Amino acid sequence: MIQDKKYQELQRLLREMGSMVVAFSGGVDSTFLLAAGKEALGENVLAVTVSTPYVAGWEKEESKEIARDLGVEHAILKYPLFENIKNNPPQRCYLCKKQIFTAILEEAERRGFAFVTDGTNVDDYQDIRPGIKALRELEIKSPLAEVNMGKDDIRRLSKQMGLPTWDKPAYACLLSRLPFHTPIRQEILDRIEQAEQLVRNAGFPAARVRTHEDIARIEIPPEELQDFMQKSFEKGLPQKIKDLGYKYVTLDLEGYRMGSFNEPEK
Repeated sequence: MIQDKKYQELQRLLREMGSMVVAFSGGVDSTFLLAAGKEALGENVLAVTVSTPYVAGWEKEESKEIARDLGVEHAILKYPLFENIKNNPPQRCYLCKKQIFTAILEEAERRGFAFVTDGTNVDDYQDIRPGIKALRELEIKSPLAEVNMGKDDIRRLSKQMGLPTWDKPAYACLLSRLPFHTPIRQEILDRIEQAEQLVRNAGFPAARVRTHEDIARIEIPPEELQDFMQKSFEKGLPQKIKDLGYKYVTLDLEGYRMGSFNEPEK
């Protein structure tokens, strides 16, 4: 039993819900919520992952493995690229969340689950998160935020619980690697995913490969920049990334910033 006041409050809240669906990505927050839900509700918790072309393949596979290891039933709903985000509009997160969570709500109702939940925590309210508007409109419950849990709480408790995601880097969908109003094609998404896989395999799982037509702009956490410079040449990363179809491969000296394509919009 985890001896933590916020965790005990979370357990109480989840038990009161009776049954729930967790919108499950396999990330830090949704994995923690799913594990807590399993403890509180047993078989009355269901993980639902919406699979789209703009979520990397490794994320989908990790979500399957984690749900299986937790002993939780896992439903995967497959959807193509939604028509209203094919040009990557600035409101893409809102439009995407609205459709994804509508689908999850329908699945929950079909299966007889009382609530749909997500892993939003209190720190998410400090960032630019257009998708939260959609969650509120659809009355999705965010139990972690309700008990005032932030990212540090979730990582600390995840480590205590032995969850493999406790130190997993934050992740966002592949559309965030492209400037707004860029027409989305499958080959572009595939190229970004393959480029990021190369960087991940080199030992930098928190990297982003922002894509400006034929330019790859790599963002690395600032504290890893020097190490990346050395390893990228040792492993031949520039040429490997060029072989995917990029003409230029650049390193952003400001390092990784969450939502860096939002900066010109501020």
